[in-house]
Amino acid sequence: MSATPAPPSLSVTVTRLRAAGCVFAEDEAELLLSTARTPGELDAMVERRAAGHPLEHVVGWAEFRGLRITVDEGVFVPRRRTEFLVTQAESLAPPGAVVVDLCCGSGALGAALVSALDGAELHAADIDPAAVRCARRNVTAAGGRVYEGDLYDPLPAALRGRVDVLLANVPYVPTGEVELLPAEARVHEARVALDGGADGLDVLRRVTAEAPAWLAPGGSLLFETSERQAAAAAAVAAADGLVPRVVTCEDLYATVVIATRV
Repeated sequence: MSATPAPPSLSVTVTRLRAAGCVFAEDEAELLLSTARTPGELDAMVERRAAGHPLEHVVGWAEFRGLRITVDEGVFVPRRRTEFLVTQAESLAPPGAVVVDLCCGSGALGAALVSALDGAELHAADIDPAAVRCARRNVTAAGGRVYEGDLYDPLPAALRGRVDVLLANVPYVPTGEVELLPAEARVHEARVALDGGADGLDVLRRVTAEAPAWLAPGGSLLFETSERQAAAAAAVAAADGLVPRVVTCEDLYATVVIATRV
């Protein structure tokens, strides 16, 4: 009987990742070694990572606000900076809040928010079938429901005028700049989750146009944007009757617009 091959050492894995250009090769190697169940699985993971696949797609999950969020191949990986948006939403949510997560991707934002609230009601939607399949695992585990369709279209009509917190992590990269994104995003994430149109605000305009009809009085729409787009994005929300304010977090390089229905 042949002996089972010994797993590659940490140093060997680090060397392979570093040769592929992974900046955090040591941390990534430790994560891959702890995740892989067999030497063959580890080798396949290292090969995928070395080929440029996002680490989160390789291991199948991302850490987001202390939660392990399932992230399938091709699905938008939740960014650490977006934790700031969820923190802002948590501070606004009333007891028993009705939460909607539009353009939900993996469902990380909604799942993380309701995990920090008592008695919240969560609904999430995305137009990408792959994202919806992924989100159903994360959101259902948080007690919520996920719908497939374009923005508000698949949501239950009974939610109109009842939403306390509307999370909308819309794509905001201008079309002409998508090709400038890192390959991990540009090649391995769905373009529909990245491309925000000519000025990056096309999807946002559609969200803010209908937001007042879905928000409860005093409810807020929260969305992330870039620092240079913040003023224009706030103006879009104001034009649709919402009262916007811009909040930032220098540590996470995050810019969030909170637009409230008064």
